[in-house]
Order: sequence, then C-alpha cells, then structure tokens
Amino acid sequence: MNGWHGVITALVTPFDEQGVDEAALGDLVESQIAAGLHGLLVCGTTGESAAMTAAERERAVRCVVERVAGRVPVLAGAGGNNTEATVEAVLAVQGWGADAALVVTPYYVKPSQAGMLEHYRAASEVGLPIVAYNVPGRTGVSLQPETTRVLAEMPSVVALKEASGDLNLGAFMMRAVGDGLSMLSGDDFTFLPFLSIGGKGAISVVSNVAPKEMVALFEAFEAGRLDEARRLQLSLLPLAAVLFCESNPIPVKAAMAMLGHCGPMVRTPLTRMGDAKAERLRAVLVEGGWLGGRA
Repeated sequence: MNGWHGVITALVTPFDEQGVDEAALGDLVESQIAAGLHGLLVCGTTGESAAMTAAERERAVRCVVERVAGRVPVLAGAGGNNTEATVEAVLAVQGWGADAALVVTPYYVKPSQAGMLEHYRAASEVGLPIVAYNVPGRTGVSLQPETTRVLAEMPSVVALKEASGDLNLGAFMMRAVGDGLSMLSGDDFTFLPFLSIGGKGAISVVSNVAPKEMVALFEAFEAGRLDEARRLQLSLLPLAAVLFCESNPIPVKAAMAMLGHCGPMVRTPLTRMGDAKAERLRAVLVEGGWLGGRA
C-alpha cells in the first residue's frame, strides 16, 4: 500500500478580516495530528479554495506544510476545468511543498471519459503524486471503472477519492484497479461500507470535528474489531447528516467555530447557517459530547 491510506482530514480554512488566519490554521493542524490523523488535505472544497486568491492558497498550503513538518502527508487541492491551468496548479503546490495534489474531474464542461484521461495524463506528467477525485454531484461527470483502470496505470496517479456515494460504482472501480490505486472514500456516510469492499481510507469532512472517532473507526476495522467499527460508524451518522444539511463547508465551518477552532466566516457565495439549522447543529455537537451545554 502507498502512503495514502487511513483518515485524511479535508481541512476547513480559517479566515479573518485580513485573509487566511494562519495562527488558527496552524493550531488546527496540531490538534488533528495529536488526534492521530493519517494525512491532511488543504485547499479542498471544504477549505473553500474556490473563494481564495492564488496568494491565499499559497499561504494556506505553505502554512500547513510548515506546521506538519513531515509528520503526516499533506495533500493540496489543485484541480480545475482547464487542463493547462490545472498543470500549473499542480506545479505550484509542488513548489509549495505539498506531498501530492488532489485533482478533481473537470467540472461544468462535462468532458468524455477520454477527455478526463487526457486531463489526468497531463497533470500526472508533472511528476508530483496525484490523487484523482470523483464527485459527480458537484462536477456533472463521473469516472467509470474502465477509466479508473487506465488511471491506475499512470505512474503518478496514486489514489482516487471516490465521492459518488454509489457503493456499486465504487466496488466496480476497486475491481478494475486492483492494487493499482488506494481507493479513498469521499463520503463520511459510507466510510465503513467502503472499507468493507476494499477501500483504504477516507478524505473526511467529519474528522474536522471528530478526528479521534474517525481514526478509531478505521483502526478498529483494520484490526478486525468489526462490532466496534460498526458502533462508531452508526454513532457518527447524526454528525455526518447535520454537517451536510447545507452545502459543504457551511455546516462544518459553523461547527468548528462553535468548538473554538476558528471564526465562523465563510466566503460568498456561501453564507452562514440560519439560526434553526445552527441550533440543530449545536444540539448534535452537545449530544455527541464534542461541545458542552450552554453556560
């Protein structure tokens, strides 16, 4: 197995009025590593990369790389729907010290399977390890099993974040790639079922809030303690549900603010949670033991 396995947190990006709150981001890195996380993703969808300037993305990636100091792998978002710009983004995160680049399937333009392969082939030629990302609910296209088989043959493509939520598709992908790629769940709801069909880990939103529990779930599965893994998966479902009751990362940013990890700011066109949903989120955090009750 390559180094891309276990629980990799898709980090939120703390903002303040000046931009990226590097102090809060650094503290978040430390708390995640202390909880036993196996890797960190910076400037993914959960990190609001689409709403950041190039200079801000550089500051965020460099901040995380410096604070991690080689303790866990750092994955940096570098995807787009323009192949040349994506290659430039992969080159950039390589220069900023990331260990790998997360490259989403091109969104909006709806390329064919052949077009997606050309996109990934160009990105992979940079030489930095590439984690491909399939999330049809956001992009409008989906990788197919035969396409993933070809991806697995590209030397620089090391893993696939599979976030279709379709375990049947995921299973056929795993059948196609064999041991050629680390298959990583992109859906917290299906983490344990994904592991059961051959997945190697997850790139997780929930682990921002519950890193210890997500790590414990993975370790229980790896050790064959399936009853414990099942109990943890089921116990985390209410948190997963509320963290996706609005577009990610609105709820998880609100949760991290309630927990004191960062400010509540999200950037437009995203907006903060409404009061009713925020109260529901707070109730789940209290019930799960992540947040104390009101003073």
